Amino acid sequence: MATTDRDYYEVLSVARDADEATIKKSFRRLARELHPDVSDHPEAELRFREITEAYEVLSSTERRALYDRYGHAGLRSGGFSPTQFDMGNLGDIFASFFGDGIFGSAMGGNAQQRGADLGAEIEIELVEASRGATVSVPFDVAVTCKTCGGDGVEPGTEPLTCPRCEGTGRLHHVSRSVFGDFVRAQACPECRGRGVIVEHPCRDCDGAGRTIESRELSVNVPAGIHDGQRIRVSGEGHAGALGGRSGDVYVLVHVKPDPRFVREGNDIYSQVDLTIVQAALGATMTVETIDGTVELELPAGVQPGEVRVLKSKGMPVLQGFGRGDHRVLVNVAVPRHVTDEQRRLLEDFEAASDENTYRANDESFFDKLKSAFR
Repeated sequence: MATTDRDYYEVLSVARDADEATIKKSFRRLARELHPDVSDHPEAELRFREITEAYEVLSSTERRALYDRYGHAGLRSGGFSPTQFDMGNLGDIFASFFGDGIFGSAMGGNAQQRGADLGAEIEIELVEASRGATVSVPFDVAVTCKTCGGDGVEPGTEPLTCPRCEGTGRLHHVSRSVFGDFVRAQACPECRGRGVIVEHPCRDCDGAGRTIESRELSVNVPAGIHDGQRIRVSGEGHAGALGGRSGDVYVLVHVKPDPRFVREGNDIYSQVDLTIVQAALGATMTVETIDGTVELELPAGVQPGEVRVLKSKGMPVLQGFGRGDHRVLVNVAVPRHVTDEQRRLLEDFEAASDENTYRANDESFFDKLKSAFR
């Protein structure tokens, strides 16, 4: 009984004159996207069965001709019924259609398994984050056993084919219902899915096929990296089982706070302290940046809270171009303790001051606010 009455060409997203290679390519792509183990779509299983049914018809010259001429009714009258597949193994489905093993062996035994990923942490200075750095990371990792080559079998001996699963590594149970045949697959408990039984395990790895080794990995930290970001080093993780590819190493980067600076995105903030005399008369101040010290000219009458921008003196843009800015906050220190002489001089200064002494040459704060809204 068909699972869909939708047009099969529409289901596979191919033209009605599509050749066999185009139909096969489209089915492979859709199968990878819609398999229930990959897709989180609520109707993933139904849609997956639709595309497998469509491919069963369009990949057969006789069925396709019958469908093109008489549609779904012609298929039903011809006795066509879609195959019921085990949704748990995409490799088995592909192997049934194509006879290949792009997702593992069609029989399921001795399938390679990718190695597990590994995590590590490093800590660098803010200046190192601005320039980039190479950091050595020590860690323990599972590697392929050099004695047995990863198969877990003692050299000079041979494993036995599992008698229970006959080397497939999997057991299939078929149950019938009014909706058709349902296939349930599970790893063979006798050989644990390997398809073989190792009577003489490798003495160095105890049959695991992998041993633990201490390594040191040089990690290139790119300039501009942020605290909490991870660097992925491909293929340096735990070795895979039975020759499967190794996992990856994910290095978590911690950037230590620098007491001189505050980082916001790619911008750097710092503060320069002036006396009231320096603020009134102007001054040349030495300012520290992540690239070293620079001279900053502050004009007479600079106000507390003003921000002076050093263009392109901030952090590099990670994996991009350009740099952020270094923003310097001006702080004016007010005397807390004055002598009698200093008090007299300040009083004389105040007596000699008028409205022009403190009048700003540019817009007031409220004028700037109004301009911004305008």
